[in-house]
Amino acid sequence: MSYQYKVVELWEKWLGGKMSGDKLESILNEHAAEGWRLKEITGADVKGRFGPDGVEGLLITFEREV
Repeated sequence: MSYQYKVVELWEKWLGGKMSGDKLESILNEHAAEGWRLKEITGADVKGRFGPDGVEGLLITFEREV
């Protein structure tokens, strides 16, 4: 059995300055419809990505059998 992986970045700045449960739910459902299964969600903090304070975000890892 072999797996394929996909990582989606979800950054605070893209969500209007706050994390949105609705946006996350939409991403999960969209990928599930394409056969992807949630593997892991990891918090990320990137300093200096959008200004001196940086941003917080999520790395969402999906997997599916190929």
